[in-house]
Amino acid sequence: MQAQQQEFESSIATLKLEMQQLLKQAFGKHRERYLHDPRQLSLDFPGNEDAADAADGLADAVADAGLDAVPTRVRKPKSRRRGSEQFPEFLPRDVVEADVPAELRACPRHGPRQVIGYDQTETMVYVPPQLRIRVTRYPKFACSGQPACGIASPERPTGLVEGDRYDAGVAAEVITAKYGYHLPLYRQQDLFAGSGWTPTRSTLSNLLAASAFVLRALADDFRRIVLESARVGADDTTVTLLVGKSIPEAMAGDLRSERARELAVEAQAKGERSITARLWAHRSMTEPLVFFDFTVSRARAGPDLVLADFAGKLMADCYSAYPGIDVRSDGQIQRAACATHAQRKIFEAKDAYPRLASLVLARFQQIYRVEALAAALAPDERHALRQHEAKPAWEALGAWLNTAEARDVLPKSKFGQALGYLRNHWDALQLYLTDPWMPADNNDVEQSMKMIAVGRKNWMFVGSVPAGQRTADFLSLVASAVRNDLDVWAYLKDVLERLLAGETDDARLRPDAWRSEHPEAVRQYRVEERSDKADRKLERTQRRPALQLA
Repeated sequence: MQAQQQEFESSIATLKLEMQQLLKQAFGKHRERYLHDPRQLSLDFPGNEDAADAADGLADAVADAGLDAVPTRVRKPKSRRRGSEQFPEFLPRDVVEADVPAELRACPRHGPRQVIGYDQTETMVYVPPQLRIRVTRYPKFACSGQPACGIASPERPTGLVEGDRYDAGVAAEVITAKYGYHLPLYRQQDLFAGSGWTPTRSTLSNLLAASAFVLRALADDFRRIVLESARVGADDTTVTLLVGKSIPEAMAGDLRSERARELAVEAQAKGERSITARLWAHRSMTEPLVFFDFTVSRARAGPDLVLADFAGKLMADCYSAYPGIDVRSDGQIQRAACATHAQRKIFEAKDAYPRLASLVLARFQQIYRVEALAAALAPDERHALRQHEAKPAWEALGAWLNTAEARDVLPKSKFGQALGYLRNHWDALQLYLTDPWMPADNNDVEQSMKMIAVGRKNWMFVGSVPAGQRTADFLSLVASAVRNDLDVWAYLKDVLERLLAGETDDARLRPDAWRSEHPEAVRQYRVEERSDKADRKLERTQRRPALQLA
């Protein structure tokens, strides 16, 4: 009966924790921000005795662990920064004279009045985008009376589609709207219709296919540069792939096409109309580029094929394809684990073991405080700061994991699994301490995945395996342009025009190189927003007292 009672109690605690997590997921904040101060005790209201006891125990535990203080948030009034009320000077201005009633133009006593000046107001007017047709006339020459000479005419430039019916700017708009602003093709029909042209979806789809053919080599170049940078972050997410009536052909020796055919056959046998495919993001830590890859499943062969020639440090989550990749690569790849994933698991289990979880989260606060201070430092200074402050914090956390208190946590409990995650990936979590270019977490890569997460809620699916690869290529260019704060449409338009004109220097088409040649296309407000955010984070970190190790 005692064993059964303990089992019931454990089951009830687990269900309560799951219920709290579901409520938080549905109605709470999605950010794991932990700023608890054990010196702030709970009020001892009737029915709140457990919270008060937990707070008392937490304060004692922090004192025993040698943590003199837990960072507290100091609030200060936010200064309201009013933006400039002036409209940009480069916008065209149409001067309009205001209507003046006749009785104001003449004085009843003195006759006509003279204009002595003007008061003026500026009103912004919105005009829908206008589509124009460029008519290019190619003269034809012939020798008079000599038909044998034939007709001579200038050579036609290469266009996206036959007859050069659509300018690169139209294709760039379709790409930007779908993968930058997450607008599916049927919504783009409405936008173009507002300008007087109602294209079919097949026309817009053909423009995407033609553009992908032109941009394929540049996307491959992004992939090569990212993998040669030796420090890469990787992540993946799902995307729905439709299964057509015809089974795709498999190329001999091509693992991806063979896997696509295999899954299509299985789906048709089950009567399913779609399968769950994957889009993978790879972000260089040293080069301002991102490239995406498409696979029909989450099989281990996907990362292994992409990273076959990669040698360096790989920041990734602990999906089964990544642990052990260092062994499979004969030591060429060192895998780093994400500290945010480890912290999140502790945070999600803190209600089951509030006192112990608070100790671990306090250590992560110290680790991330170091990262906030190190973000603005040079690589050598960042490395020195991590060795001086972050490394002792990890060592103290490791020492606590080996104590009897930590070992007594039930392994199958939520908190026990979180501690097991820490122990299983201990070395990978600390790999960033050896390289100042490596971050402590994979957050930047996960931010790139938002493009897919928001996009798939709108365009819903990819129609075929080739369409999936085109999606990956477009996302590579759009994400890299966004990373460099560029006007995506201007960048894609110029790149398409130059590639169609025969440009072969891919180095000049990289977003960072293109940015230096086109400063007018830089979204300066994004640069300022990121700088202000970094300054606020640093200021907030410096205001908080640091944790002192015993």
